[in-house]
Amino acid sequence: MVATSPAPTPALKRSVGRRMLLVFVIGDILGAGIYALTGKVAGQVGGAIWIPFVLAFGLAALTATAYAELVGRYPRAAGAAVYAQRAFGRPFVTFLVAFAVLMSGITSASAAARAFGGDYLAELVTVPTLVAAWVFVLVIAVVNAVGVSESVRVNLALTVIEVTGLAVILVIGARAFLSGEGDPGRAMTLSSDGPVWMAVLGGTALAFYALLGFEDSVNLAEECQHPRSDFPRALFGGILVAGVIYLAVAFTTSMLVDTATLAESTGPLLEVVRVAGLVFPPWLFAVIALVAVSNTALINMIMASRVVYGMSREGIVPGWLGRVDRRRRTPWVAIAFTTVVALTLVSTGDLSGLADTTVLLLLLVFAVVNVSVLVLRRRPEDRDARIDGDGPRGFRAPTWAPVLGAVVSLVLASPLTGRSFDVYARAGLLLGIGVVLYVVNRLFVGPARQAEAIDASAATESS
Repeated sequence: MVATSPAPTPALKRSVGRRMLLVFVIGDILGAGIYALTGKVAGQVGGAIWIPFVLAFGLAALTATAYAELVGRYPRAAGAAVYAQRAFGRPFVTFLVAFAVLMSGITSASAAARAFGGDYLAELVTVPTLVAAWVFVLVIAVVNAVGVSESVRVNLALTVIEVTGLAVILVIGARAFLSGEGDPGRAMTLSSDGPVWMAVLGGTALAFYALLGFEDSVNLAEECQHPRSDFPRALFGGILVAGVIYLAVAFTTSMLVDTATLAESTGPLLEVVRVAGLVFPPWLFAVIALVAVSNTALINMIMASRVVYGMSREGIVPGWLGRVDRRRRTPWVAIAFTTVVALTLVSTGDLSGLADTTVLLLLLVFAVVNVSVLVLRRRPEDRDARIDGDGPRGFRAPTWAPVLGAVVSLVLASPLTGRSFDVYARAGLLLGIGVVLYVVNRLFVGPARQAEAIDASAATESS
């Protein structure tokens, strides 16, 4: 009898072009964060909501330079986990980074699911929050399983709708400012119960939830047509476009709605529509807001499933989690796994708690990524490799950017932000579950098979 090796698992389809990737980044950033958390940021800093958003965008830009450089070297679905493995060569560190990214995507989608059942949905119909959130997660899973190109096209349609909602807010703000309505001075006022600097740090950490799209897009690198040339342009272009829109929306919101009302609302932009003199139905804006929240969840679940797929390719989790549907070319087992986890998490915590847990996990990942790019610069063996005809060189971050990015990430992850103990406990529990899974996987898979998977992945990259 002659042993036959199993048929190779098909590779992910390279179907995402530069424009689609740009829309993906913008669509993820312009989602649940600005629609649902603006009021919570106001509760931290008072009327000057725009200040935490400016600082959060600064941090995003610093870390984005590290990601842009690393994607050119390693255009892999696992993103940060691949960078940590190449930089440090420690499977345990790689696993923790990958698991933190994975959990951050699922907690972010869970936060979006909770936001879906808040004030915006209440404007239309009364439904138990948990029921609405569960149905929401299941529908997202179906769209994700259909295919990445189809999912990104859905993202395109949802992005157009959510940008329309933000455009309504900007028109309301411009009209109010030109006619002398509202209180522009309120948007320049910082106020808090404690030290102002601590309130600003806390507000910045919370506002950062609205900017996670650039990290999600890294995990689509393996499905990009030209990752080395397309990714940096789409990444920085998306951050710039979203940044301008966010600042204008934050200023308008604070100018037209008093801080106390914003702090208590889970639908802060709906409050802007209600006080505006324009005839725009609040129920219609609520629909737009729900679409925006859905977009955030869709992109985060796409990212989470691709991280699980990438982890299986690296031998960090069992290989069956990386199975790809041969017709749709999507990682269907990873999608099912992340959906089950999301359905479990959505039953715990509130909107701000889940959002802050997402931010905490990703800040720790960002610190590792910024250090990784500095370490990998000492290994020039693949810097002249060509990827998909993109050319011999990719983006190179200025050295000070990842250094500062690592420091700022650790500061924002620290208790200096005033983050509650519950958030640290939830993040610690999630990482603890990851440690247990890692130990179990080592017992059944073994370090030898993990090393073989990592070597095979490296050979694939160099081919």
